[in-house]
Amino acid sequence: MAERLLRLYVDRLAARGDAVSLAPACRVVYVREGAATVRAAGQVATLAPNSAWHGAGECAVRPGATGATLLRWELAPVGAPVAHGLLLEARVELDSPDGYLMRCDRVDFPPGGIAYTHTHQGPGIRCLLTGTLRVEVNGHAQDHGPGGAWFEAGPDPVLALAAQDQPTSFARCMILSAALQGKSSIRYVRPEDADKPKTQTYQVFVDERIDP
Repeated sequence: MAERLLRLYVDRLAARGDAVSLAPACRVVYVREGAATVRAAGQVATLAPNSAWHGAGECAVRPGATGATLLRWELAPVGAPVAHGLLLEARVELDSPDGYLMRCDRVDFPPGGIAYTHTHQGPGIRCLLTGTLRVEVNGHAQDHGPGGAWFEAGPDPVLALAAQDQPTSFARCMILSAALQGKSSIRYVRPEDADKPKTQTYQVFVDERIDP
């Protein structure tokens, strides 16, 4: 079994600013606002709002003409130095014989949407993009607004209640067994909830195997 730190950073890059160099790490870069260009291993990726990039080597991120606000998830060794902009970190244990993948996706709820009590098959950090979300875990509730971040370990049952008066959305990055590539990681706790219509929708940006 190996322990790692899953970290979420927020990078706010000025319009037409200099590129930011990032050391090698298993990471996902998601553009919340603005636009950015990522250069890595001789290739260039241009990211628009609500898009993401994944890589493990050294890279450089340059903001676009209007700047950029980025969510950046990284998987780091325990004790690794912390960079500027850290929003949240959590220890994760890796013991899957199938290897691992990083999945970055976006979840959207209509007004009054509910994610019925469920678990996931791996840990992850979420960050709210729009609306508000009440997250109930083992009887404890937290309310999150835009920019709020929280960690879900995976096996703990979670109930999520979205705002009644506006759409709600969040982006997340999860560390999952590679056996789940292309498959949902959610499991509903109550059998009767599994067959209910689901209000949330998903947009997957990254679902890539990693060497953590």
